[in-house]
Amino acid sequence: EVQLQASGGGSVQDGGSLRLSCAASGLVIDDFAIAWFRQVPGKEREGVSVIRSIDSTAYYGDSVKGRFTISADKDKNTVYLEMNSLKPEDTAVYHCLAGGVATLTSPYVYDYWGQGTQVTVSS
Repeated sequence: EVQLQASGGGSVQDGGSLRLSCAASGLVIDDFAIAWFRQVPGKEREGVSVIRSIDSTAYYGDSVKGRFTISADKDKNTVYLEMNSLKPEDTAVYHCLAGGVATLTSPYVYDYWGQGTQVTVSS
């Protein structure tokens, strides 16, 4: 069974930081692109970041570039998203996805979707 367990969300003030974790089981992260997409009610999911840990290839959405950093711990089979300088606009449910193609253009190319973790940034 494939599981992508997202955690680390919470409530922070404008300018604060959080680190999200995506703990994968049933798959090895080196074999997949692991992505973070976020969902605001009434909107389509927005691609935040994606990593291919096997070669450290990473991409970021324009809205988070320079503020967020994605990384992978192969020993823990876990992908992290370090979020700094958080803004109220970052408030969303953040989802962890896994698939064969590293893209932020659509969440629907991914094979596995994990649980979401809520991030709330207050002004």
